[in-house]
Amino acid sequence: MIEFTLPSLGADMDEGTLLSWQVKPGDSVKRGQVVAVVDTSKAAVDVEIWQDGVVAELKVAPGEKVPVGTVLATLHAPGETTTSTPAAPTPASSPAQRHPVSPLARKRARELGIDPDTLRGSGAQGSVTLADIEAAAKASPAPEVVAPGAPAASDAIARQKEMRRAIAAAMSRSKREIPHYYLSETIPMGTALAWLQQRNRNLPITERILPAALLLKAVALALQRTPQLNGFFRDGVFVPASSVHAGVAISLRGGGLVAPAIHAVETLTLNQLMAALGDLVKRARAGSLRSSEMSDPSITVTNLGDQSAQTVFGVIYPPQVALVGFGAIAERPWVEAGALCAAPLLTATLAADHRVSDGHQGALFLVELRERLQQPQALADACATSTLTQE
Repeated sequence: MIEFTLPSLGADMDEGTLLSWQVKPGDSVKRGQVVAVVDTSKAAVDVEIWQDGVVAELKVAPGEKVPVGTVLATLHAPGETTTSTPAAPTPASSPAQRHPVSPLARKRARELGIDPDTLRGSGAQGSVTLADIEAAAKASPAPEVVAPGAPAASDAIARQKEMRRAIAAAMSRSKREIPHYYLSETIPMGTALAWLQQRNRNLPITERILPAALLLKAVALALQRTPQLNGFFRDGVFVPASSVHAGVAISLRGGGLVAPAIHAVETLTLNQLMAALGDLVKRARAGSLRSSEMSDPSITVTNLGDQSAQTVFGVIYPPQVALVGFGAIAERPWVEAGALCAAPLLTATLAADHRVSDGHQGALFLVELRERLQQPQALADACATSTLTQE
């Protein structure tokens, strides 16, 4: 018998609310299949199963909030003899029948006086998204204005407090347990920006590559030189990742942030990476993410360039061991071939775990990152298929 438990979808999660099951007793499931939707403090997450099998029993009913590690269901292993399976638990009220609703959509629905459980969702597995709520609002008469202090406002404030609490708990743990060290490097971006301008010329907006994609690809390839920065510190031991699953820090419209992963960045073309980045941002802000995207980032990349911040020194997201930060690309004084000039510059920073690496490895990474960004065509051509190896 296999137990399917509520996974930790990040260091800032200690419990979740089951929104819906996507399977029932007797169903066969395959590794990677979405079997449930769970509401965390940040998003409604599609939870995947990691074993093949046949669903034996659903132990938690939709609407229940349970701690991480709780057994949600049991499965018969492939080939295991099955007997009669108990029916799914029935909750006392209606939550079992409701649609999955993203947290942002539920918040907006309260503000507009719309019952999201009456809507047909357009998101993954029929989940109701923010766009569905806005469309329903346009098709309905304007609701009455909610007076200050009404439950809708209180619920929204409570959710924001819960998200901030979760973030604060994770970051406090990080600063308490991880001996951080910090490095920075100024990177000239003239060559990369000129290459992007030439490549994007005459292309429609949907096919253009943004600097963010180049930066992610450069990070992934630079990590091949310093794999000590890509992985996890668990039970006192560093476990290197076999691929670069880059957690991308995304700010949410209602406040707070998430950092879901783009998987195997080093194997993606720039076009694929740009598409994956756009899709991830869209789904994160609609509250429709997958559990694998939340649970397995091997390094986080945060980019505050669009907010005109020159430098960002981040806090490592445990159990990861490093975080890369990028500030704004802006013209600043620069010496080129002995002459002072104005050049587009980028400040890249590294926060790393001293239990796993030291300043030497960190400096090697930043130097490699700088050199990779001086060869944008090579970044476009690179599409590695081999796993990362320790030097």
